[in-house]
Amino acid sequence: MLKPTFSELIKTSIRSILRNKGRTILTSLGIIIGVTSVILLTAIGNGLKLYIANQFESLGSNLIYVMPGKMFSESGGFSSSSGAGFLSTSFDQKDVQKLKRNLKEAGAIIPAIELSGKAKYRNREEEITIVAASYEYGKVSNTTPKEGKGTWFTKEGESKNASVAVLGSQIAEELFKNENPLNKTIIVNSKNIKVIGVAEKKGGSIGGGHIDKAIYVPLQTGFDFAGNTKIQSILIQAKSKDQIEDLKKEAEKIMLEKFDKDSFSVIDQSQILSSINAVLGTLTIALSGIAAISLLVGGIGIMNIMLVTVTERTREIGLRKAVGATPN
Repeated sequence: MLKPTFSELIKTSIRSILRNKGRTILTSLGIIIGVTSVILLTAIGNGLKLYIANQFESLGSNLIYVMPGKMFSESGGFSSSSGAGFLSTSFDQKDVQKLKRNLKEAGAIIPAIELSGKAKYRNREEEITIVAASYEYGKVSNTTPKEGKGTWFTKEGESKNASVAVLGSQIAEELFKNENPLNKTIIVNSKNIKVIGVAEKKGGSIGGGHIDKAIYVPLQTGFDFAGNTKIQSILIQAKSKDQIEDLKKEAEKIMLEKFDKDSFSVIDQSQILSSINAVLGTLTIALSGIAAISLLVGGIGIMNIMLVTVTERTREIGLRKAVGATPN
């Protein structure tokens, strides 16, 4: 018997596939779904990591956060006791001044608080996050309005307890629609506030609320809203990345003079990102493992079809061998 050419083998394979279209489609579908699931879930996990990293960069660079509560456990993951510490610990202006006196190498030291509230303009009312901080916050957090979008509040305005605010882009759009919000007055938690600027659209979230739905006010105005002078967090900006570790150690040493080590945390952006990425990495692996099951099922399906196909063609194979066909 003449040895079949490559083209003849291809034609025979195609004829066999066409004879069993349903079987071929179902088998291929199992593999396609399995491979697509693994690739898609892995891509989503990596994309989410990149998105979060970009969000942190948009919040400012070389930042150190002094926060109430123990944020991380000894293993590096998020601590389960951070919530309790957050509720039981708060800072005050004396803590801020002490850090400023001792961390002269820092670019800026900024006290901040966050509150929930409602903003109203005419007949429109929206839920908002109120971020109250000292005047340097705009520059440090990349929130300063661009040209033509107003200004950030100044040191003089802060010292005079000015009732002014910079609006996030989304809240400005929802409250004012097509109107220019600059120099307009809105009502925030029953207090009249003058709009002096609109921040650029950033996306992401802050303190559980959307960044673009936040309004930014001077620290003293925030104290008025809160009804106390407690400070929730202190931001320290290093002048360069090389300073971060030294500033963290010094800040922690200063805070330990007043607070227990488990009642506060001094962390930088890289620590937060590492912990989030570790969680996302574990989640991605778990989801990829689940997706791989469908790939395994597809593979078993192919093996099953191959066995069925060989069984169905036993007579044909025997006939071919009888007339001189060989495996090679």
